[in-house]
Amino acid sequence: MAVYFHEEDLPEGVLADGPLAVDTETMGLITHRDRLCLVQISDGGGDEHLVRFAKGSAYDAPNLKAVLADPARVKIYHYARFDLAAIQYYLGVVAAPVFCTKIASKLVRTYTDRHGLKMIVSELLGADISKQQQSSDWGAPELNEAQRDYAASDVRFLHRLREVLIERLEREGRMELAQAAYEFLPTRAQLDMAGWADKDIFSHE
Repeated sequence: MAVYFHEEDLPEGVLADGPLAVDTETMGLITHRDRLCLVQISDGGGDEHLVRFAKGSAYDAPNLKAVLADPARVKIYHYARFDLAAIQYYLGVVAAPVFCTKIASKLVRTYTDRHGLKMIVSELLGADISKQQQSSDWGAPELNEAQRDYAASDVRFLHRLREVLIERLEREGRMELAQAAYEFLPTRAQLDMAGWADKDIFSHE
């Protein structure tokens, strides 16, 4: 297992075919204000690739954009709604089709309200991940080893989580419901970017 660090784009040919685990790190939680700093990606084979974008980046990353926009590759996220918005806003591609482990967890782990990645990985995979660097400065000129390891850990377990959660979704008869939610997520991200992040347009009010 290795963590590879790249500047401004993903090298060509470093990912195997199949689903991709994807995550992002930004300067904050407001997409149009808080720039995209890092995209983490893994094919599930044991390596993680981190693509860093510097301040003032043109986000001209043709190799990364190609794999993210590939309709034949499922992209596995934890809280896809946020990552889809960041990727579309800064890289200009819709990184779908989607599998979101947070949504899957909410659909099958109805015995708890704890759906953070750390908790799900602990319960379903028996592994531990540190969240110590979650609120660090991702726009710094240099990312330290703790930041890089944290970022890599956010995609390290997603393939295995997807397998377990698919089994649970099928067991509980909620796979079709989950799939419908996943298909809506790019639209949900567009609504967020268009100003409806805090409004439920389906509510009566």
